[in-house]
Amino acid sequence: MIKTIAWKDNKVIMIDQRKLPLQEKYVVCKGYSSVIRAIKDLVIRGAPAIGIAAAMGVALGALRIRTSKMDQFKAKLDVVCGDMTAARPTAVNLAWAVERMRRVVARNSHVEVAQLKSLLVAEAEKILRQDVAVNRAMGRHGQRLLNDRSCVLTHCNAGSLATGGYGTALGVVRAAVEAGKRIEVLADETRPFLQGARLTAWELVEAGIPVTVITDNAAGYFMQQGQVDAVIVGADRIASNGDVANKIGTYMVAVLARTHKIPFYVAAPLSTIDFAIKSGKEIPIEQRDENEVTHFQSKRNTPRGVAAQSPAFDITPHRYVTAIITEKGVVAPPFKTNLRRLVSLKEPSLE
Repeated sequence: MIKTIAWKDNKVIMIDQRKLPLQEKYVVCKGYSSVIRAIKDLVIRGAPAIGIAAAMGVALGALRIRTSKMDQFKAKLDVVCGDMTAARPTAVNLAWAVERMRRVVARNSHVEVAQLKSLLVAEAEKILRQDVAVNRAMGRHGQRLLNDRSCVLTHCNAGSLATGGYGTALGVVRAAVEAGKRIEVLADETRPFLQGARLTAWELVEAGIPVTVITDNAAGYFMQQGQVDAVIVGADRIASNGDVANKIGTYMVAVLARTHKIPFYVAAPLSTIDFAIKSGKEIPIEQRDENEVTHFQSKRNTPRGVAAQSPAFDITPHRYVTAIITEKGVVAPPFKTNLRRLVSLKEPSLE
């Protein structure tokens, strides 16, 4: 299994996803600012993985604070948490993870600062362990939706690289294969960063799962030809009504799936659901640098002076979503009611 991110010797080590699949290099972050830069520069991406990175970044920041006075420590850590939360605006897992770290501080203000630092490191490592367990649980629930010999279309990368391990959308595919089903994957290339062509394809080749890369504008063709049995994507934030923010282009795929009567599934942990917002209209959409459209690997591929826009995500309205796959089960519409009902269910702790 690919190791996306790890905590070692009070450093955060993450695979540099910008270099894949041609080079397997790792970035070592010694301070929280370098974690923020790695998140912004897409060294690490994918909502769950960003959340893990944020928690580890907060822990790094805590270790570097030089004071034994709790009030001073908390004030400085608050700055660290604020900076980390602002790293990327759309993926709610980032803010969720930072809030978990804040709660550790709130619960343990009575201990010595040195002990609190250790507790923050332990919490960050726990978030990583739990993420892998959550993904495996999602896979077990979701694989039941796939038949033997199914062909699954994916958009962007929602595998081990986007999580602490195993994956969300690709976790469902992995679980189906582990259950003995023969699954093939059509991977949208996912412009402009090519997460599908570079990352999803690489992961599936490593796992021995048949994969074919297609251009983003070919998805409708393959659906029309009857070659797609299901679409499974991940999510960066899900509103309480089931609207889904995911990588730009997801909305088009969902509309095409509905037109061709193909089930469209979203695989995401419950931490990705933002019950504080009513619909996708409230989700901020990150606008990336236009150079990510006008250039590829620092090489210009458009005329000089041309304008470009690069929204990183789009919103898929809940009416296009067949079901949402979570670690507690598969949720069908109406999402506004059923998501809250699912969250209230008690299950053994995932560790």
